Amino acid sequence: MAGRVTKQAQLRSALTTLCAKLRPGEMLPSERQLCDDYRVSRMTVREVLGQLESEGVITRIPGKGTFVAERVARSRLHMASFSEDMRRLGRVPSTVVLHTDYAVPPPASITALSLNATEKAFHLVRLRLADGLPISIDDGWYRADLLPGLLDRDLTQSLYSLMADVYDCPVDRADQTVRAVAADERHAGWLGTDAGSPLLAFDRMSYSRDRCVEHAHSWYRADRYQVYMTVSAGDNAQPQHDLSSKPIELHNGRAAHD
Repeated sequence: MAGRVTKQAQLRSALTTLCAKLRPGEMLPSERQLCDDYRVSRMTVREVLGQLESEGVITRIPGKGTFVAERVARSRLHMASFSEDMRRLGRVPSTVVLHTDYAVPPPASITALSLNATEKAFHLVRLRLADGLPISIDDGWYRADLLPGLLDRDLTQSLYSLMADVYDCPVDRADQTVRAVAADERHAGWLGTDAGSPLLAFDRMSYSRDRCVEHAHSWYRADRYQVYMTVSAGDNAQPQHDLSSKPIELHNGRAAHD
């Protein structure tokens, strides 16, 4: 009959609603219980669970059961601050300042910021959270001549808003790469995960009116943060695919870490 909802669709809807009510880490009923409760076959249950697992809604642990997965912040690659991104996703952003300094940057940052070999810059390391859960670490260097007194400001808020509103240095472009890395002990400790856990590592240069004002590295927990993009056949700038031992780099103008 036209418009009839299949048992698989009914089960999927019911489990999606149930997962939304439960907290991350809570256990779902067993496959046998789901078969009895919803009067469906074991094959239907397993197919629906497989779909929800692939979408990151649940996690299945052999011998233990099926659990509600942690909510993953799924962000589109675009120009936006971390705070704006999290609010758009319905999350509450917060920031912990881990380290500040005024020093000579490492060589890569000196080059990126077009500094003299002995010229100092502002150094800022921050832990970014969403709903109180650690998401990322941002480690950035900033042009001191363009942002005087930056370290005396409230650094728990959006840096890009501060740069635009106070210093008239709006970030309007960024070049960055992203790759997969394993968490070292220091980053794992800050992010509340295990050493060796997968992280997404960003290397970013942010510009204001063609002046590089920020060179930053960011590390995101891969189990709590995803990125996606939309590409078309007519795009001029295509991702560079290298089949050698070097990691694939995705180049784009997103600046979502301030």
